[in-house]
Amino acid sequence: MLVKTYGSAVYGIHATTITIEVNVFPGVRFSIVGLPDNAVKESQQRIDSALREAGYKIPGKKIIINMAPADIRKEGSAYDLPLAIGILTATEQMQCENLEEFVIMGELSLDGSLVPIKGVLPMAIQAREEGFKALILPKENAREAAVVNKLKVYGAENISEVIGFLKGDAEIPATEVDTRAEFYAHLNQFPHDFADVKGQENVKRALEIAAAGGHNIIMIGPPGAGKTMLAKRIPGILPPLSLQEALETTKIHSVAGTLVSFTLEDAKIQLLLQIYINIC
Repeated sequence: MLVKTYGSAVYGIHATTITIEVNVFPGVRFSIVGLPDNAVKESQQRIDSALREAGYKIPGKKIIINMAPADIRKEGSAYDLPLAIGILTATEQMQCENLEEFVIMGELSLDGSLVPIKGVLPMAIQAREEGFKALILPKENAREAAVVNKLKVYGAENISEVIGFLKGDAEIPATEVDTRAEFYAHLNQFPHDFADVKGQENVKRALEIAAAGGHNIIMIGPPGAGKTMLAKRIPGILPPLSLQEALETTKIHSVAGTLVSFTLEDAKIQLLLQIYINIC
């Protein structure tokens, strides 16, 4: 039985939808094609252990998985969950009539729990643009993805929750974030204040001119001179970001994985207001 699930790959700060095709034949073999890296190839062991913990298994049949487009390299362990769901559906261990409506991503632990992944925001933006109705991913990533409107985001703690949700036996509440309300609530809140800088009058004058005129900045000096300290405070004197600019900037942090470790309050601020500044 041929089954298709959908995942997403991040290249730079943009995402590409990946179609995962799973087919089952008589025989005994497990094959993944479509330029997978070692982390993707090793998913068989993680999936096998996670499914057994959830009361399922990879059957002793010939399973061929193709990750399309086949000419794009697939990297990382975030494909564990869509691969597992594809295997269960193709081997008729579960049924889901609307599988094509979901983009599914998540790394599996051996006990079946879902591990947070990187690049969730670009994935959510791409899923909305391509007309998918919902995104299923680890619970820790749900708020990050939920800033994208017109897309339902479901955060799950383990593969059993995902299976139950897709089968219709369980409910996962959709994560909702009022993006505009949070954006305007924290529009002028910064973790570092430019007014805290004492001395450094010439440098502060140069930064003010650069911020006012939109010029580039290069700061050269020995360690401890204050380059990083000053750079962290530049956003406080820059014009406020628009909502679209904030989302574009946040995609960089999403791909870098720096949003996952933030506390909720820090995430609200960093998610929509952080600016990358290059320092030399």
